[in-house]
Amino acid sequence: MSAFDDIAFAAADRSLMLYARSYPGPEPTILMLHGLTRNASDFDGLAAHLRGRFRLVVPDQRGRGKSDWDSNPANYAPATYCADMLHLIDELKLDRPIIVGTSMGGLMAMIMATMRPNGFRALVLNDVGPQIEQAGLDRIASYVGASEVIANWEDAAAYCRRINGYAFPDYDDPQWDAFARRVFLENDAGVPVLAHDPAIAAGLSAASPTAVPPDMWPMWQGLTDVPILAVRGARSDILSAQTLQRMTEGHPAMKSVTVSNVGHAPMLDEPEALAAINAFLATL
Repeated sequence: MSAFDDIAFAAADRSLMLYARSYPGPEPTILMLHGLTRNASDFDGLAAHLRGRFRLVVPDQRGRGKSDWDSNPANYAPATYCADMLHLIDELKLDRPIIVGTSMGGLMAMIMATMRPNGFRALVLNDVGPQIEQAGLDRIASYVGASEVIANWEDAAAYCRRINGYAFPDYDDPQWDAFARRVFLENDAGVPVLAHDPAIAAGLSAASPTAVPPDMWPMWQGLTDVPILAVRGARSDILSAQTLQRMTEGHPAMKSVTVSNVGHAPMLDEPEALAAINAFLATL
């Protein structure tokens, strides 16, 4: 028996059908938003830790996982994703959910909280903030949409290690295999294929901070009434220690944790991350 229920829902513009996992539990609801090339499986560890204690809703953004691909790559942009998620919140009648957002999902969380003041109980921002390091953007742009010859799960695991090895230097072979099975799906021939539309690369600028106001610090200043936990990977090339410090100075009530020896982005199943999330949720 699955730990979650499958939800199919229309995108905000009604052009596509999107998918989400729903884990039953008491309110408040935690809405989990994944990063650029990821999907709902990214939160398997955190969902296993939190299920039963909260209701969890974990969607695949358009073009990812089990959600439909968009024929117009221009729609692969934060404004569209945020509209889809606000529509999902309304469809499910979620009452001021908590958002956990990884990377792009964290950018979405900040934008959504700005669009709906008092609409969210709290935000957990995973390795992202109002300032993004160019080195990290360049690294992401170097592989998103690139063609790879993947013949089997060993190839898929090797690909994941090559792309993400800097971020998880302590991972062993079984962990890379598990990583691959989160970001790849088997096609009808049994061959692993990346679980996202390659066309998201065409809209990479639209799926990065360049698609939102270049200076996001004013947006950050508008979130001072929202409880926030910021999670940073110590090896991150997206969220710098200096940016995290500035975030804290601008939001004195913000909590933060740095996950040791992990880059962009922590999986949120690390002991430091889980401890910080538990403590933060307890304050709400």
